[in-house]
Amino acid sequence: MHIRSLLSQRIEAAFTNLGLSGQALLQTASRPEFGDYQANGVMAAAKRAGKNPREVAQAVIDVTDLDGIASNLAVAGPGFINVTLAPQFIANAATAPQPSPNPQRVVVDYSGPNLAKEMHVGHLRSTIIGDCIARVLESLGHTVIRQNHVGDWGTQFGMLLTFMVEQGATSDSLADLENFYRQAKQRFDTDEDFQGRSRQAVVQLQSGDAAMLVQWQRFIEISMSHCQALYDRLGIDLTNADMDGESSYNDDLKATVDHINGQGLLTESDGAQCIFLDEFKNKEGEVQPVIVQKSDGGYLYSTSDLACLRRRIGDFKADRVLYFVDARQALHFKQVFAVAEAAGISNPSVELAHMPFGTMLGKDNKPFKTREGALVKLSELLDEAIARATKLLQDREVQSKNPDIDDAELADLAEIIGIGAVKYADLSKNRTSDYVFDWDQMLSFDGNTAPYLLYAYSRTRSIFTRGEVDLSALPERVVTENEAERRLAVAIAGYQDLLEQVAQEGYPHQLCAYLYELAGRFTQFYEQCPILTSNYATKTRRLTLTKQTGDVLANGLTLLGIRVAERM
Repeated sequence: MHIRSLLSQRIEAAFTNLGLSGQALLQTASRPEFGDYQANGVMAAAKRAGKNPREVAQAVIDVTDLDGIASNLAVAGPGFINVTLAPQFIANAATAPQPSPNPQRVVVDYSGPNLAKEMHVGHLRSTIIGDCIARVLESLGHTVIRQNHVGDWGTQFGMLLTFMVEQGATSDSLADLENFYRQAKQRFDTDEDFQGRSRQAVVQLQSGDAAMLVQWQRFIEISMSHCQALYDRLGIDLTNADMDGESSYNDDLKATVDHINGQGLLTESDGAQCIFLDEFKNKEGEVQPVIVQKSDGGYLYSTSDLACLRRRIGDFKADRVLYFVDARQALHFKQVFAVAEAAGISNPSVELAHMPFGTMLGKDNKPFKTREGALVKLSELLDEAIARATKLLQDREVQSKNPDIDDAELADLAEIIGIGAVKYADLSKNRTSDYVFDWDQMLSFDGNTAPYLLYAYSRTRSIFTRGEVDLSALPERVVTENEAERRLAVAIAGYQDLLEQVAQEGYPHQLCAYLYELAGRFTQFYEQCPILTSNYATKTRRLTLTKQTGDVLANGLTLLGIRVAERM
């Protein structure tokens, strides 16, 4: 049930009947006295018609058909319409994600580490944000094609291959390869002869040199093994089958340039093949080129991404292509999308969207690094998160809630809380913003944190344990009878709308904010409404609301990629 859509349609139908034009613009009411939803599009419609907004709002109420949907409509403020939902309508709302009436094929591009190096904190945001949105889309019945566009090609591998051949070095350790890469980079930056040999190695690799490919493939396997171990640890739904390395487009780069040329878009400039589009003018009014082939015949990231789009739109038949890549790449994607449209690679029926995100910062408001100034390795960050969560659980005050927890359960809880806290601290922030990484805040049991929500879920489960409740005997739906029950039920009923919003806009923090609000309403309900000591009918109704709350919390946390625990 899409409550906002339903209310909007009915109110906008009233607009039409009254000869008004505009949208209802439904949003969740900010305070209980405003009802459940608030329509704030009336004032704009009234202004266009040259009429008094409050009078128009009342006229809209008088002709709006919300029989069986709303129990009350009221004019508020300068011309808002407050909507209070009917208890029976709320009761019929689904508590689990329902399939979209218009399922799509959605390519989600996320994570994308550069291989031959360990994953670090800079890879965290793309990985967990993309994973969350992929899960939400799938929960709504969309077909999701995950793509891990890894950096497995180009100059970095030419440097590494050249250095290892020169040194006679071999290793199956990623740490060794990373050390070799650092040394190779130093040589590349200072030694012109080494630069030349490294670039020649890339040419050999791109030309299919058998010996080079064997060595290169070994590097890829070592690196991807490391990445997969981290994905598994983080609970990320990526496998080797989703790997979509730059190398996989090598054979299609020339065909992509030929296709663009066939559209009459290529212009040679200083020997390079360029595309000049009027929308990319600088301050002086000069059109900045999008280069797809260098003067030496080499290709660029833009060429790879255009070849990539040819596959995703042509072969994968995508309706949407979403790129979870940091904000610094905004211009690159604007250019790639514009060229794709101009060259007929894309078409108006396909949505191409760059979903940018900000940077994880330390408490000094600079990019999060070690004291020595190095990027924090992701594996080490997770180790510390689990160690801190273990210490937290071993605290006497916390452990006294469940003194019979054994070592194995405590270790599992520490992993759930530690890794969940790291993920939630990131996902709960607006993805377009930078945020400060703070251990104390993210591991707190108070506020909008993973530990708070995990505890809220376990609290719902503990009620059933204490009351020895048979969950299968509870009814699927109940009609609320007081305000605390009603407000909790309204929050549960809004879950579908929220998921549709997250799926469309790609902001996981909206899901986090919803779950935090739901947990808060459950706390108010729990404090105001006795459950296990009530009479049979009241107890059954309140237990059902408790179960629905727990189900939504568990489902929402799972969509965020966070495991839940039955007790904490």
